[in-house]
Amino acid sequence: MQYSTRARLLLAGAALSAFAGPALALDGNDLVAKINSALAIQGAAGFSAEKTTVSGSNVTLTNAKMAIEAGKRSLPLGTIKFEGVEEDNGGYTVEKVTFDNINATADKTVLTASDLSISGLTVPANANGDGLDALLLYDEAHVGKITATVDGKPAFSIDETNVTTEIADDNSSVGFDLQVNGIKSDLSVVDDAQAKDTLQQLGITSLDGKVAMSGAWTLEDGTLDVDEYALDFAKVGRLNLAFSISGYTLDFIKSANETAKAMEANPNKEEAQQAAGLAMLGLMQRLAFNSAEIRFEDAGITKKALDYAGKSQGTTGEAMAQMLKGMTPMMLAQYNVPELQNMVSAAVNTYLDKPGSFTITAEPADAVPFPMIMGAAMGAPNTLPKVLGVKVTAND
Repeated sequence: MQYSTRARLLLAGAALSAFAGPALALDGNDLVAKINSALAIQGAAGFSAEKTTVSGSNVTLTNAKMAIEAGKRSLPLGTIKFEGVEEDNGGYTVEKVTFDNINATADKTVLTASDLSISGLTVPANANGDGLDALLLYDEAHVGKITATVDGKPAFSIDETNVTTEIADDNSSVGFDLQVNGIKSDLSVVDDAQAKDTLQQLGITSLDGKVAMSGAWTLEDGTLDVDEYALDFAKVGRLNLAFSISGYTLDFIKSANETAKAMEANPNKEEAQQAAGLAMLGLMQRLAFNSAEIRFEDAGITKKALDYAGKSQGTTGEAMAQMLKGMTPMMLAQYNVPELQNMVSAAVNTYLDKPGSFTITAEPADAVPFPMIMGAAMGAPNTLPKVLGVKVTAND
C-alpha cells in the first residue's frame, strides 16, 4: 500500500508539490530543474512548461504539464503561479503556489477540483544530500471542493483537503497531518448488479464521512510513526490504523526508487520483476517493526451485516452471530496458538453480543527486524503472535 511518499512526502501528493517556478532575477529553468531533481529522488514524475514568465518575485508557468506513465504521457496542469519566490543558498523558497481549477472529462465522468494551492514551499539546492534540506517540502497543501458526476448525476464529492507539515526545531523530524473532510458518495451509481443489491440490503445507499492521518518521520533512524490513519463514515463506523516502523531512511527511499526505475527501464518485464523482488527483499532487511494497531468502532454496520448474512443463509442476524461465535475457536484451533485462540474468541463473543469496538494490537517488547517476521511466518507461524506481542480486545 503506498499512500505517500515518505513521511511528509508520503502525504504530500507528488501531484501538488510537483509544480513550481523561479522569480526575481533568477533563472526559472534552474528552479524547474531543481524541483524535478528533488521529485526524481523522491520517486515522483517531473514537469515542464511551455513558457516561464518572471515579474518581480512572482513567477507564472504557462501550459505546464507533468510526465506520467514513465514519460510516455503527460498530464496538463495549465497555469501555475508562484508568489514570493526567493533564492536560498542555491535553492528556493516560495510563499505560495496556486494552480488552475481542474475540469476533466473521461467517458461519462466529469471531475472538477478548485482552490488548489501550496504554501511555504522549499526547493532544495542539492537533492542528493542526506538531510531535510535535500527534500522538497512545504508547510501546507490545500484542495477545495472536488466533485465527480456520472451521466450528469452527482456521484462523489469532497468538501476540502488539507495537508500540513512541521519540521522539528533541530531538523531531526517532520510531522504531518492530513484532513479530508466532507466525503460524500452516491452509491446508486454502482453498475454491478450484485454489488448494488448487497449495498441496498445493507442499507448503504450513500457515504458521508472523512479521512484523517497524522504522524511523524525521524530522519536519522528512519522511524515512521503513523499515529492515526482513520476512515470515519456515518452509519458505518470508524476504521483506524496506526503503526511504527524504523529503518525507513533517506537512503532506503532512494534505493527503493532506484529499484523501481530499473524495473521500468528493463524491457523484459518478467526478469525485471524477479530482479526487483530480490532487491526489495534485500531492502526489507533494513526495516524493523515497532508496533501496530487496527481498531474498528461500529456505527451500525455490524448488525446490518449480520442480518444480511443471516438472510442469505435462511436465518436471522442473531442466529448468525451465535454461529460465528461457535466457528471462531474451531477456525483458530488449526493454528495451534491456544492463547491467541482464547483471546480472539473472547473478543468476538463480547463484540457480537453488543457491537462497540474491536481492536488488534501488536507491540513487541523490542523492535523486531522484518527478516525475523518473515522467517517466523514461513517456518513457525504459530510463534508470530508472541514475537509481535499481539493482543485482541473488544469494547474497551
